[in-house]
Amino acid sequence: MKPRRPAPLNALRTFEAAARHLSFNAAARQLFVTPAAVSHQVKHLEAYLGVTLFQRKHRSVALTPEGQALAATVGELLGQLDVAIDRAMSHESAELRVTTMESFAAKWLAPRLHRFHQAWPDIRVHIVTGDAHADFAREGFDIGIRYGPGGYAGVRAEPLMDAQVFPVCAPSLLADASRPLERPDDLRHHTLLHDESSAGRPGVPAWPDWLEAVGARDVDAQRGPIFASIYLAQEAAVAGHGIALGVAPLVEEDLRQGRLVRPFAHGSDNAYRFWLVRSQAEPAAGTDAFCRWLWEEASGDPASTRQAGR
Repeated sequence: MKPRRPAPLNALRTFEAAARHLSFNAAARQLFVTPAAVSHQVKHLEAYLGVTLFQRKHRSVALTPEGQALAATVGELLGQLDVAIDRAMSHESAELRVTTMESFAAKWLAPRLHRFHQAWPDIRVHIVTGDAHADFAREGFDIGIRYGPGGYAGVRAEPLMDAQVFPVCAPSLLADASRPLERPDDLRHHTLLHDESSAGRPGVPAWPDWLEAVGARDVDAQRGPIFASIYLAQEAAVAGHGIALGVAPLVEEDLRQGRLVRPFAHGSDNAYRFWLVRSQAEPAAGTDAFCRWLWEEASGDPASTRQAGR
C-alpha cells in the first residue's frame, strides 16, 4: 500500500475555524492571520483531499457536503488533541475541568469540595459555571453536572440525584405570628418567588403545580417576582423576601444550617434531575476518583472516598 502523506494539521485547524464561523474573515481574526492566508490553507487542504470543501460566494462561503462531513469530526479531534497536549504539559498534578450550573456549584458542590481535596490533594479541580451546552472536546471539560431531563448527545450521562421540589423560606417568616404559615392557603398572605427553570418544561413543578397538588385555594400562583435562576430565587428566600420552591439538593445545606426552613411537608416529584456527564474520550487522571466522590456525597456517605484517598 502506498504510504499516505502526513495530514496538514495547520490547514485542518484553519479549515475548522472557517467551517465553524462560515467566514474566512472571522477565521482570520481568530487565528491572527489574513483572510488570504486562510484561503490559501483551505485550498491547500482541498488539494490534499482532492475535494472542494467550500462553495465560494460573493460575500460568504458555504460548506459542501464533503466539507460538512469533515467539519463534523475535525473540531472534536482537534479539541481532543489540544486537551492531550495540555495534560502532557501538566507535570506537577492532575487537573480536572468540571462544568456545572452556578446554583449547583454554589449550593451543593462548593460546601463539600474541601472533602475531595483532603482525600485527593494532588488533583486540582477547576469549576466552570454556566447553563449553556458545553462542548467537552473543544472546551476541555472532563466532567459535567447538569440539571435536566437527560438524553445528552455525544457524552456518557448517568443520574446523580433526584430533584424533588418543595416550598422553603427564611425562619423569620415562619415565626411571624401576624402572617401564619400553617396551611398552604396561608400563602395568599406571602410573596411567592418564581424562577425561570420550570418555564415551558413539562414535569418541572412551578407554583401552580404545587398549589394544585396540595389543594390550595385563593392563592394567586402568578403573584411575585421572577428570577432568572433557581439560585437567585433561593437567595431571595434566604434573605426573607418571600417563599421559593426549593430544589432538594440545592437547599440541603441552607436547611441544615438553618438559613431556610420547610413550612410544609409536601414535595412534588420533578421530571428533571441532576446528571453526571462524562466525555466519551479517554478519561483524565482523577476523573474516576472525582466521579466516585460525587456518587458518595450524593448518597450521603463520603467516608469511603476519604479513606480511599489516604
